[in-house]
Amino acid sequence: MPKKVLIICYYWPPAGGPGVQRWLKFVKYLPEFDVEPVVYVPENPSYPLLDESLKQEVLEGVTVLKRPIIEPYGWASALSRKQSKTISAGIIPKEGKQSLVQRALLYARGNFFIPDARVLWVKPSIQYLKEYIAETGIDTIVTSGPPHSLHLIGLGLKKSLGIRWIADFRDPWTTIGYHDKLKMTPKTQEKHRRLEKIVLHTCDEVLVTSPTTAETFRSITDTPIEVITNGYDDENIGETTVDTNFSISHIGSLLSDRNPRVLWEALAEIAHDYPQFKSLLRIKLAGKVSEEVVEAIHAAGLGGQLELLGYVSHSEALRLQREACVLLLIEIDAAITRGIIPGKFFEYLAAQRPILAIGPSGADVEEILTETKSGVYCLYLDKEKIKEFILNQFSITNESNTLRNEGAINKYHRKTLTRQLSAIILKK
Repeated sequence: MPKKVLIICYYWPPAGGPGVQRWLKFVKYLPEFDVEPVVYVPENPSYPLLDESLKQEVLEGVTVLKRPIIEPYGWASALSRKQSKTISAGIIPKEGKQSLVQRALLYARGNFFIPDARVLWVKPSIQYLKEYIAETGIDTIVTSGPPHSLHLIGLGLKKSLGIRWIADFRDPWTTIGYHDKLKMTPKTQEKHRRLEKIVLHTCDEVLVTSPTTAETFRSITDTPIEVITNGYDDENIGETTVDTNFSISHIGSLLSDRNPRVLWEALAEIAHDYPQFKSLLRIKLAGKVSEEVVEAIHAAGLGGQLELLGYVSHSEALRLQREACVLLLIEIDAAITRGIIPGKFFEYLAAQRPILAIGPSGADVEEILTETKSGVYCLYLDKEKIKEFILNQFSITNESNTLRNEGAINKYHRKTLTRQLSAIILKK
């Protein structure tokens, strides 16, 4: 008889963006490994992005429990719907360009709702799930954050029922890139660190998505920690062909701090030296893009080559990845982002298009990129290395530029990763 496990998460179809993919795919494959998932999600969430097509990927017959949530983003919309949605999606302008409304929203988000804006869902969820667990006999729960307030639901259930609890961190907590943008007081920062430590000490197992995050958490707790990265899945998106223009594509949010000016400068210099390159170059950005990034591209003289595609569905994102001549992966140039391995990175690997990654020294992404021979990793000062890679890709035909990396990336398939997860869930 399959073992039932309760999975508590915030992002679930029709939520769009990367946060939904990890547990949507785990739930898809868990029954193949003798685990029956029961999913608990908000009934009326304020998702910054929607993708109705993802509803079709929910495993048929899976039990999905839903309870109402009160979110302050709804109240904030009374001040500015656009600004509250933008901040909810993680797009935070630089300090000097923030409006009074933005500064007020950031301060309120950082100091009034700890650990995050979904904290009001914690107490009613604990009460509801205590009764559900008592009725069903479930003995293992999983909480997935961010939002990290969901780990407080796990904490409450652990304290009340002594239930086995696995805490999954898709991103770090106090070392996540935007944490220092929320105008937190020292008292608030200390409360975050205290809550993080309590969660890490109290849960039975910790799951993280990168070796660096595991290393950071091991300096805080002795609780067992397992690394299960994000991954890619088999997707039926039909036939695709590589762009006839020389497209350099980035899929996903491109925030102010992820503005690779060195790349725009490199492209501008190549365009100056090679008119044919400029005529064929297309910079395709799909997802939310900060004004600073757009301004920097125009300042480099590449406005005519820029295509802002806005938010696209997951299937459209996959198609764009397979059509690109070069795929961009950009991370903030800071030591605290070394452990960030974006979910789209594994989809990039599966697309078999060359990847140009730019980020901090010692990043976990670099090791995987090298291991799979899927592209090049550059630092923010590596302009010549960037130019060399781009010129090399431009000089060869698009079709011969398709990678053959199936064997190297198999361990990142969602089914393989779910097998690893199921072994943890079924552990006695």
